[in-house]
Amino acid sequence: MFRILAFSIIILLYGLLTYWIGLRMWQLVGRFIPYLPIALFWLMFWLIAFSFFAGHLSKKYLAPGISRWLILLGDYWLAFMFYCLIVLAILELFLLAGQRLAFLPRGSYDQFPAALVLGLGVLLTVLVIFSYGWWNARHPQVTHYDISIPKSAGQLKQLHVVAVSDLHLGIIVDNYRLAELVAMVNDLKPDIILLPGDIVDGDPLPYIEQNMAETWRRLKSRYGIYAVLGNHEYIGGQSATIINRLEQTGIKVLRDAVVLVEGSFYLVGREDVYSSFFNGNERKTLASIMAGIDRDPKKPAIVLDHQPVHLDEPWEQEVDLQISGHTHRGQLAPLSLITEHIFEVDYGYLCKGQLQIIVSSGFGTWGPPIRVGNRPEILDILIKFTSLDGD
Repeated sequence: MFRILAFSIIILLYGLLTYWIGLRMWQLVGRFIPYLPIALFWLMFWLIAFSFFAGHLSKKYLAPGISRWLILLGDYWLAFMFYCLIVLAILELFLLAGQRLAFLPRGSYDQFPAALVLGLGVLLTVLVIFSYGWWNARHPQVTHYDISIPKSAGQLKQLHVVAVSDLHLGIIVDNYRLAELVAMVNDLKPDIILLPGDIVDGDPLPYIEQNMAETWRRLKSRYGIYAVLGNHEYIGGQSATIINRLEQTGIKVLRDAVVLVEGSFYLVGREDVYSSFFNGNERKTLASIMAGIDRDPKKPAIVLDHQPVHLDEPWEQEVDLQISGHTHRGQLAPLSLITEHIFEVDYGYLCKGQLQIIVSSGFGTWGPPIRVGNRPEILDILIKFTSLDGD
């Protein structure tokens, strides 16, 4: 019942905002296009505006190719809609001020050519933002961190970690981009590769059809590849299939589990906090997961947790490093202003006592296939271990 109510509210709000955009686009541009009846304009507009929902809801009833094209169209529309809302809102404020200030334009929605000029200006502004965001989303950077952990890790004096979160493999982030990622990771020559969740974007079918497993098999590391699940592996209801496909390629998925790597450090992988909501699986407390590990002498402990939440838990369990993702750093500016308030750290590095936390902006995108105000990234982390006596 709660989900139905929440979905209904979202659709209603979405419909109202979309109608406002459509109305302004008709007033500013559409009515000046020759041979474009208003009925045809609104028909095309609503088909595009609801293609995202139609594509996801029709997967069971339409051919996969049709539903995917609808989803793809909807993803691009969401990006266009988001920045249309911002630009049109600024324009509304500008025109509202014009009613009071003589030197600003008045009645521009009703006057030609002022309306058309404003409309083309809105479209051009949104197009420039979209084009930059599309390019930016496809040019990931390598972000390097040097950190020190004051514990002995056996024979290991240092560990070269490469971590990649939020790939969202599927229709948008396809096998071609996965191949680019694999090449970039291999060039870094990591000791260990970590994947902190949202690896597959819900539906594993595009992953399977594009044979992404074969691309994963090209990854090279000394101590293996470990992953945890994010919320998107659960959203599609096919987490078991995704886990199976990943592990077939040699990726070890940790679900509220701990492994001792090379007898030198512990790697702890946590279930996503939303796993119980989508899958009914309550995730264990970190204390219960780490209850059986050897604490004397204390070996370094690294935690993979998709979302950077409940950070007091790893601090209380004397975890040395946590690597997370999920936030995308807002993905679309200025949404980072929201993520900064939701999470204690939504991007970058935070030291909390002995606990060090690194949150990645992620590699891929969800929904709108663009990034504005942040860069996709691969984490390149060099950890130096030092015993308590300084050796």
